[in-house]
Amino acid sequence: MGLVTGLARLSGAALLALVITGPATAELPVEQSLAMALSAERSAMRSVPRSLISRVTSPLADTAEIARYDTDVLLTLPQSSDQQVMCLAEAIYHESRGEDVFGQFAVAEVILNRVDLRNYPNTVCGVVHQNAHRRNACQFSYACDGRADDMTEVRARRLATAIAQVMIGGAPRELTDGATHFHTTGVRPNWSRTFERTGQFGTHLFYREPVRLSSN
Repeated sequence: MGLVTGLARLSGAALLALVITGPATAELPVEQSLAMALSAERSAMRSVPRSLISRVTSPLADTAEIARYDTDVLLTLPQSSDQQVMCLAEAIYHESRGEDVFGQFAVAEVILNRVDLRNYPNTVCGVVHQNAHRRNACQFSYACDGRADDMTEVRARRLATAIAQVMIGGAPRELTDGATHFHTTGVRPNWSRTFERTGQFGTHLFYREPVRLSSN
C-alpha cells in the first residue's frame, strides 16, 4: 500500500492521529504508520456517540470537541449551584430536554448570544426570565406558562446543568451560527418570516436576528 493510497483510506480521526504522532520515520515505515493510525481510529470511534459521528463536519475534528458533546462524559461532571448556571440549565431542561445533546447545546447558544447583545439583559438569568411576569408573553414559554419550573427528571437535569456549566465556562458557540431565536416545527411565529434561519436540531429551528443599526 503506497502513501497516497493509504492516506485516502483514512478518515478525520486517523489523519488527526498521524498529525499528532508525525510522519513515518526510519523506525516506522509508511505502511506501519498508516496501520497504527487506522487502529487508533477504530479504537477512538468505538467510544464516540453515533450522533456526533453524523454531525462532525471538520475532517480534523478536535478530540476535545468529541468529549464536549459526549453525554456520558457530561453526566460525570460535578454539579454547580451557581445562579447563572442554574438559570441556563433550567432553560435547557424545559425548552429542549427532548432533543439530543446537540439540540440542547444549541438552545444554550441562543441564550448566551442574547446576553452579548445590547437589546437584551446582560445576564443569563435576565435573558431567561425576561418578561416572565407576562402570562404566555415572555421570551421562553416555560417561564410564563403558569406551570412549575422544577426540573424533576434527574438525568435530564444533570445533563442540562453540565451543558450550562460547559457553555458558561467559555466553550465555543459553533452550532447555530449566532442564532438569537428558535421555535419548534409545530409553530411559525411572525418574526421567523424575516429572520435568517441558521440551522435545525431535531424539532427546533434556529434563527439570527437582523442587526439593528443605531440612529444618530
